Order: sequence, then structure tokens, then C-alpha cells
Amino acid sequence: MKQLIRTRLAGATLAALTALSLAACQAPAAKKVAEPASPVQTQQSNVQQRELGNGLYEIASAKNALWVASAGNFKDNGGVIYKLNPATLQTELQTHTDLKNFALTRNSDGTVLYTTNSLDGGISAIDATTGKITQRLNFNEKNAQGFPFGTREVIYHNGMLWIGGVGDPGVIWVVDAKTLKLKARIKNAGKWVTGLLWSPVTDRIYAANGSGEILVINPRSHKIEQRWTPGDGKSYLFLNMAEDPATGRLFVTDNSKAKATLVFDERSGKVIKQLDTGDSLGIKFNAKRNEIYISQRESGKVLQLDATSYAVKNSWDFTPHPNSLLLSEDGQTLYVTVKQDFNKDHSSKGPDRVVRVDLR
Repeated sequence: MKQLIRTRLAGATLAALTALSLAACQAPAAKKVAEPASPVQTQQSNVQQRELGNGLYEIASAKNALWVASAGNFKDNGGVIYKLNPATLQTELQTHTDLKNFALTRNSDGTVLYTTNSLDGGISAIDATTGKITQRLNFNEKNAQGFPFGTREVIYHNGMLWIGGVGDPGVIWVVDAKTLKLKARIKNAGKWVTGLLWSPVTDRIYAANGSGEILVINPRSHKIEQRWTPGDGKSYLFLNMAEDPATGRLFVTDNSKAKATLVFDERSGKVIKQLDTGDSLGIKFNAKRNEIYISQRESGKVLQLDATSYAVKNSWDFTPHPNSLLLSEDGQTLYVTVKQDFNKDHSSKGPDRVVRVDLR
């Protein structure tokens, strides 16, 4: 198993996943955690940081708690789903899973979470009360080496899950969120489907890919209606997206090739601005504060931008590698996962961190 993981880590597919992205259906039971307050590092009065565990990726909010997906250490099997107190970052519950967890989202009422098991090409449903895995679905697409297409990102929209497949060409799976039954496959989605987002402006699903395209998909017909590109002749590997519905702007990050953030006009599909802020990975738009937040994995920073002028208002140093971002519903708190470097054997050099930033 260790050799298999090393082989996968060496491939370009996992590079796209981590730029983030079952023997039995029931995973081991979740455990209540009673722990002493762990050391919290504070570099500013409004910043809390806590070392949590290896292989942290995305964060979601449900049932008045933070949930964090962990792939664990790549030398070992399985991962962890953590439930944290959103104010103190202390662990309230944790589930050890047999597969590794990457992306994370929730259903409309927050009773069920969904995590992608990227290395195994599947997705798991999690009860947001108990933390237990309740259902699982694995997809059958495989790459030329015989490995499953990586499941990088997942979003929930109108009772359906949309999951991006990292293949060449990539695929998008549409899955019933209650039953985890596959409803549709959207093929020829470009090289590596990375980010996904539903837009209330156009009532369309947007899919970013490694071919430098934004696919515009009708959520009812499952048809790709448009393919937006920057149109400047340059090469892009798009990753994550955020939207300002009031102005119809779509923000798209590129952490690999262009190392910038592009701003698309959703009505025309044209690029109206390029933000030359350097390497850009995670991105969130905050309508309450009219701000944009961008994580810079290589630079080790999270930027806070004015969403009108695009000027950098502030930055936080979260070395070595800030990764995923989550914004609280009231727009006043930003959460960040911070990853460590890897050793030559793909083990982590230390536990990853969760950061809480009070924006007020």
C-alpha cells in the first residue's frame, strides 16, 4: 500500500489534487474528544493558530461547528474528519476513516457533510451529528496507469452533488445527495477538473480546469453551454473560484502557470482584470466587508484585498503553506488550513495547522 501511494504521489494527477485538491461502507465510529487546551500560537491579537494533525485540506461549517477533512500522513492508511469549536478551535469530535479525505462540503441544512476520497476516486457522506461515515460511492473511471480519476472538488446544489474528476480529459459526476446514486456524467471537461461553483447570477455551474477554461454548465440538462478562456494566448491552470453576485464578477486563481487571479465578467465571459498578486490558490469573496481573500501556498501568505480597487489591505504570514479558506456566514471570521512541507518519503515534517482570523 505504501508503494502504491508513493507511485500516485509521483504522478501529475496528485499534484493537481494537493495543489488543494472501503472494505465496508461504515467507517470506524467517531470518538468524543476530551483534551486539554492545545498550544495556540498568536501572531496578532485577532489571530489564533492551532496545530491539529497531518494532511489537512478543506473546511466546512455545519451544526455550529467547523469540520476539517484530513488525508492523514501519506505513509499511512486512512484519514480523519475533525469537528472543531469555531471559537476556540478545540476538537469536539473526530472520526478515523479508512480512506483519505480532501474536499469537504455540506447539504443545505447542514445535517450531512460530503468529503472526496481523492486517491480512491470516490466520495463519502458523513452524519454531521455523529461524525460517522454513512454512505460511499466510488467512480469507475481510470487513467492510463490504471488508477482512479482523482475526485478533487465537490459542491452541493439543489439536492445534487457535483464532483470534479482529475483526468485527461476530465469528467464531472452529478450525484443524488440523499442516495449517492450517480445521475449523470459530463465528459470532455478539459484536462483536470479542479474548481466548481454554482452561480445565482446565471443559474449555471462553473467548472475550472487545467486547460485554462471555465466551463459553463446547465444544471438541468447537464450540458456544457460555453467555455470561457482568457483569450490572451497564455497558458493557464485554473484552480479555485469565488463570485461577487452583485456585480457578476467571477474570481479564478492560478497557482501553477500564470500565478495570478483573473476576474471574469459573467455576462460576457471575458476577462476584465488580472490581479498580479503572485501565486494564488484558495479564494473567497466577502460581500459583508467587500473584500477578497487569497491564499498563497508558495509565498506562505493570505492576502486581504479591497474588492473594488483590488488593493491589498492586509496580509498574514502563515508559513509554510496556507491552503484552504472558509468564511463564516456573518463574514467576520476567516479560517485557514496551513500545510507543512513533506519529507522525501512523503511524510509530513510536522502537524498542519488551523487558523482563525477575526476580521473585525
